[in-house]
Amino acid sequence: MEDQQEVSFESMSRANSIVADVLELMEEKVKPGINTKKLDSIAEEYIRDQGATPAFKGYRGYPGTINASINEQIVHGIPSEQQIVAEGDLLSLDVGACYNGCYGDSAFTIAVEPLSPTARQLLDVTRRALYRAISEVKPGVRLGVVCNAIESFVKPYGFSVVREWAGHFIGHQMHMEPQIPNYGSPDWGPILKPGMYMAIEPMVNVGAAPTKILSDGWTVVTKDGSLSAHFEHTIAVVEDGVKVLSRRSKEVLM
Repeated sequence: MEDQQEVSFESMSRANSIVADVLELMEEKVKPGINTKKLDSIAEEYIRDQGATPAFKGYRGYPGTINASINEQIVHGIPSEQQIVAEGDLLSLDVGACYNGCYGDSAFTIAVEPLSPTARQLLDVTRRALYRAISEVKPGVRLGVVCNAIESFVKPYGFSVVREWAGHFIGHQMHMEPQIPNYGSPDWGPILKPGMYMAIEPMVNVGAAPTKILSDGWTVVTKDGSLSAHFEHTIAVVEDGVKVLSRRSKEVLM
């Protein structure tokens, strides 16, 4: 377990509010015909205007400010002028920002209408799986309870959770140990305590769980080509439960 005790709650809150604002801005801009490189430029400009820096850009050589992943792409899709958003797409956007040495991280999947019934259900289930996991967070609970809540919620719908990629603790670094898988035994993992910061991120597939990485070395896709959705929030464990730091202004947690 990496130490998070010296992380500033105020700076974590600000980093994540910037990320939330970017995602709301993205939602306004996403229309059929826009390319994901344009979305990336908008996101970078906003983050820098807030006195923060893009957390993903340059991270292990990653070239973009955002991850933009469409349909069977799960995470880490590289923004490109050639990647054009079309009607019926599921567009997963993942954003990170660093403010005063603290990191914010959040993601959601946007529906580019009109959607198929299956795609609509996938969005709903993945979003609700995130909220179900967040509802389990409080001091004294084992991390495994949070992880188990995701897969337990998803499985009855016939969907599968991605097992090869996971959420993570967060603070002065983007990715901190331990990881937060979207499955697991309730009696696994450390006991949650106030002052811990976690990025919980269900990734859910219509088809099977296995994934593969494309030749660009970054983009993760479903191995069977099925649709995938991704929702993520950074949360803080607090004395009386949980605080969702990356909550968007119009978002209803339910």
